[in-house]
Amino acid sequence: MLKQRLLTALILIPLALYAVFGLPLLWFAIAVIGLMTAGAWEWAPLMNVTRTSARIAYTVFVAALLGLLMWLVPLDKVWLDGALDPIIYTLIIIGCVWWLVATALVINYPRSRRVWSRTRSIVGVFGLLTLIPAWAGLVAVRSLNYEEQPLFGGFAVLFVLLLVWAADVGAYFAGVKYGRNKLMPSVSPGKTMEGLCGGITLAFVVMMVLAHWLKIPAEQFSGYYITGLVTVVASVFGDLNESMFKRCAGVKDSGSLLPGHGGILDRIDSLTAALPIFTLSYLWFLT
Repeated sequence: MLKQRLLTALILIPLALYAVFGLPLLWFAIAVIGLMTAGAWEWAPLMNVTRTSARIAYTVFVAALLGLLMWLVPLDKVWLDGALDPIIYTLIIIGCVWWLVATALVINYPRSRRVWSRTRSIVGVFGLLTLIPAWAGLVAVRSLNYEEQPLFGGFAVLFVLLLVWAADVGAYFAGVKYGRNKLMPSVSPGKTMEGLCGGITLAFVVMMVLAHWLKIPAEQFSGYYITGLVTVVASVFGDLNESMFKRCAGVKDSGSLLPGHGGILDRIDSLTAALPIFTLSYLWFLT
């Protein structure tokens, strides 16, 4: 399993970096629509939607919403005078509120299951709240200072990716070596408190290295580390949130497209939570 994960990662990481740094902003936004559309396809079974026609309908609906957003908010208008477009900003706020609610649902699982498990449409709405703000957050971050410094937003996206990857890698190896105490066994039996601490620790090390390398001003230290840490914590609950819905639906992986990793949704679940939280934290603490 570890060998498969590593081989798949060796393919996915260069593709992700090419998308972030090599694609023009328009094609990047379109590529992210494709990514979120794939996520919608894999979300449908978590709603207990198994008919192909119904899965297609849900997937097309998500893609249409994202296409409508691109039409309503042209990419060169996402940021105006340092402020986010009101539609994008509203979506980011909605996404952050959703992740607060999702965190409460995860912490209170399985009791919280009574709130949503009987109605598939509620889980479908949860999918929209997971995927749409994530797209808005990713496009907002990538388009930061795009006219003046086209790669600035790319490095901001890379920062988020590095934090999420570090949290995932640190949690995996710390959990394997030291894991004794289950984190939330009713949601994800394999995750441990030691793994959580290992993931946060490695992510914090990454933040310290980057702060030194980028020469972050001392007056921005508190905002920088607060933004990074809340992003990491959000990524953990993004993973747990998907695990909760998969457990309720009796699904082990969201798909089988990526050997050793499951499906697309299994790879972006942490990012869907991290992106809105990072974007809002950036606005509050670093601008």
